[in-house]
Amino acid sequence: MSFVPPGTGWPGDPATPETPIAHDPAEVRALADGSPGLAELTARQSVCRACPRLVAWREETAEVKRRAFAEETYWGRPIAGWGDESPRVLIVGLAPAAHGGNRTGRIFTGDRSGDWLFASLHRTGLAARETSTYAGDGQRLIGARMLASVRCAPPANKPLPEEKSACLPWMSREFALVASTVRVVVALGGYAWQAMWPALKEAGYGLPRGRPPFGHGVEVRVEREGVPVVLLGSYHPSQQNTFTGRVTAAMLDEIFGRAVELSV
Repeated sequence: MSFVPPGTGWPGDPATPETPIAHDPAEVRALADGSPGLAELTARQSVCRACPRLVAWREETAEVKRRAFAEETYWGRPIAGWGDESPRVLIVGLAPAAHGGNRTGRIFTGDRSGDWLFASLHRTGLAARETSTYAGDGQRLIGARMLASVRCAPPANKPLPEEKSACLPWMSREFALVASTVRVVVALGGYAWQAMWPALKEAGYGLPRGRPPFGHGVEVRVEREGVPVVLLGSYHPSQQNTFTGRVTAAMLDEIFGRAVELSV
């Protein structure tokens, strides 16, 4: 089998063999909106099969593997959100990496982007450890939660517009369930920035008439019933960005330090 069956003992697996599975976008919406809490929502996220291209790619990658991980079992399923259940900081990325989250079962875990990200989160007090290598390694987010706007690893790291739309209800419902405590949303990259606007709207936040453009350090304040949330943009700690110096450790620390400051 080219993926880990739910309920077979993978560390942190939120699903069981009885968890309902979405097979199309309509079922994603129904199962997301009908999830009573984070535990059931993340379970349902982790077994979704609504996008045939993404299902085929994540499972092929889990079967073929990268040579460096040839002896490892790959997760090969969608990546659920994880972290604090009452977070003040929400960290949003684009999608799991084919040989990162798709291998380890946890977003930003086991790849170079995660090495940069978790080191910064640890330095700024948002993560218990400076590294995150596999599910069950003892890593813990502190006052923070992390999720991807698209839950499956996409070919060439580029989900199609219809795949983004199909996955939106998972993020919208997850955000709605934690919105009462969230004060800052850190969007890692331009797509995460764009993906947050419909999620904010569905959660009842008043949005500016024109969506402010993404930029590193850009802050946009929105409110729901008088309670503010700040959307904070950050360049993604991808290898391309870190190798070229577009993102430095100091830049990430500044973003997450600011997130902590705003969340108090």
